[in-house]
Amino acid sequence: MGVYRLRAGRFFQVNKWPARISSRCSIALLRLLFLLSLGLPAWSCRNPEPVGPPHLTWYVFDEPSGAFREAARRCTEFAKDRYRIDVVSLPADADQQREQLTRRLAAGDESIDIIGMDVIWTAEFAEAGWIREWPMRSTRRASAGRFPITVQTATYKNVFWATPFTTNVQLLWYRTDRVPTPPDTWDEMIDSAEKLGRNGRIQVQGERYEGLTVLFVSLLASAGGTVLDAGGQQVSLEPEPTRKALQVMKRLATSPAADPGLSTSREDQARLAFETGNSAFMLNYTFVWPSARQNAPDVAANMGWARWPAVLPGRPSRVTVGGIDLAVSTYSRYPELAFNAAECLASRDNQRIAAQRGGLPPTVSALYNDPAVRRRLPFADVLRAALNDAVERPQTPLYADVSLAISRTLHPMRDIEPDRDTTRLRKAVQRALRSEGLL
Repeated sequence: MGVYRLRAGRFFQVNKWPARISSRCSIALLRLLFLLSLGLPAWSCRNPEPVGPPHLTWYVFDEPSGAFREAARRCTEFAKDRYRIDVVSLPADADQQREQLTRRLAAGDESIDIIGMDVIWTAEFAEAGWIREWPMRSTRRASAGRFPITVQTATYKNVFWATPFTTNVQLLWYRTDRVPTPPDTWDEMIDSAEKLGRNGRIQVQGERYEGLTVLFVSLLASAGGTVLDAGGQQVSLEPEPTRKALQVMKRLATSPAADPGLSTSREDQARLAFETGNSAFMLNYTFVWPSARQNAPDVAANMGWARWPAVLPGRPSRVTVGGIDLAVSTYSRYPELAFNAAECLASRDNQRIAAQRGGLPPTVSALYNDPAVRRRLPFADVLRAALNDAVERPQTPLYADVSLAISRTLHPMRDIEPDRDTTRLRKAVQRALRSEGLL
């Protein structure tokens, strides 16, 4: 006869041999028999509740500076024994984070209380029923003072699901010793890089992954287009903006200013290439600034920043927003405490700490005037302007499929044919919305 275990509310057969019982469970079973003999309530052999206040578990990416753990410590102290916050670190890679979380949430894992949620997951997690709607009574407090775009990332179907914690957008980084003034448009940047020759390379993300989707969506938005319609149900991809975005990608990829490793370049490869000193321009996130100061001080000494180049002259660029929102799991045993803790973790003071220690841009716009934040983020004014014009990636529960359709269609960038791929891209995204043709 097989042996079965209870997991996530279902019985699973584990093997045909008798299962070994751990020493902890043996003790638990003995206590169970003893308590039953006394007519007292019994407890199971699963991990017992910690003695003291409830422990809330915060699943979030492994932030190296310690800012997140400091926030958890501060909020635990502020709670005065109402709860304690334990941090469980997820991988740095967003795809791996999502994979771990979706597996646990699909199984109804009660160990997750607070989720450090990538801004592109809101629709998927809400539609799946994995996160709780934010209480109406505290929605205003949880969104107060935030950039509108960050509140938008936490909203799905006019419902607020999370509190914005950290944010980010890409900036243009350039060599001030080679480029007297930053270019206004992509065409100007490519022209300038080509004139510089060997030291004029442009670093962007061209591998077939999420970064390529980010590049395309930012170019498309800057050209006045969107991937999906306002309701997130139908493909938009207006022909003229789509064609213009693809023309920019094609020109860059076939330019002598393109890095030879463009088709395999991610954010970190672009950073490392720029730090070698052979590049004049880089489109990347703000983490590249402290990295250059530490690893390539000669490069950092001649490193300037500006807004992403425009696609159309006279029309400001619009780049995609990133960052982390804090949501409460549907399966949390302490939802009220978890909402309270999430608000504390995403508070103005903890956002300041995340900016100071980890260089993570805050979602509270007023913090960009804070002297301590401006010392750590000297490009705060440029960053704030970019965030005010930033856009979301397509908000749909099928975002992972849509992103995959975009990156597969447009990789490698050198093979893009703008007229042909405007049609191909539209068909690929339509298939993704029907969950077709992704394998």
